[in-house]
Order: sequence, then structure tokens, then C-alpha cells
Amino acid sequence: MRTVANIFQRKGRHNITITPDVTVLQALRIMSEKNIGSVIVVDFDGNYCGLATERDYARKVILLGKSSSDTPVSEIMLEHLPKVTPDHTLEDCMEIMTAHNIRYLPVFVDNEFYGVVSVLDIVKETILAQQETIDQLHNYIHSTV
Repeated sequence: MRTVANIFQRKGRHNITITPDVTVLQALRIMSEKNIGSVIVVDFDGNYCGLATERDYARKVILLGKSSSDTPVSEIMLEHLPKVTPDHTLEDCMEIMTAHNIRYLPVFVDNEFYGVVSVLDIVKETILAQQETIDQLHNYIHSTV
């Protein structure tokens, strides 16, 4: 059974972080440059505070008529997301994401922030696992003929 650890083995731990005082516009520029949908918000000591996502921007800035160049990320970030560990299965993550209607989960190891997994990460890992199963079955079938 695939776990969050498998995702990090595949994608690595390239955590893009910002501080809470960064403007939403600056955060969006970073997301655009890095081709990502969220950034990790950390305090000035590097401790995890939350996540800022493109979805937050749409719902908490655009729809409320705020200015993205004046609004700090601290006003829109998600602070109280459910946390998972590298040992959580992909199925666990999908259940949590579905129950909370979220697309990202922070990952912690021994109460220390480790990284973030997205619904896209989980889908990719699931597809890879299925492809490996197909390949193994294909090899088995052809080796017995």
C-alpha cells in the first residue's frame, strides 16, 4: 500500500516558503514562477504557520474585493489543516481531503513540518502504482508462456 513517504521519494522535498507579511500578490508571483498552487507560510523563525493557495486568493481576495498588493498572506492562509505523517496511506489522505474539502495536506514528522502533499501528488502516485501492477502482471504473463 502506497504512503505519503512514497510521494516524497518521487518528488523530493522542495518546500517553497514565505513569511506571513508577504503580500498576496508576491505569493502569487512565486506560485506562478514555480508552477505550483500553494506556498508554505512560516514565521520568522522558520516554524510552520499554514498554507496560502490560489484557491484562497480567489475566495478571500477577489470575491471580497480586496487588493492583492495590499493584503498580507496572513489574512488568507489556511492555518488549521489536518496534519498527516509519511506513514499515512494515499487512501487516508484522500479520505481526509474529501471530508474537509481541501486539496493540500501538511506533513509532519515528530511534530516538525516536513512538506506538503497535494491531491495531484496523490493522483500521480496512484497512477504510478497502478502502472507498476500492470507491468508486473504483463511480465508475469509473458514469462510463463
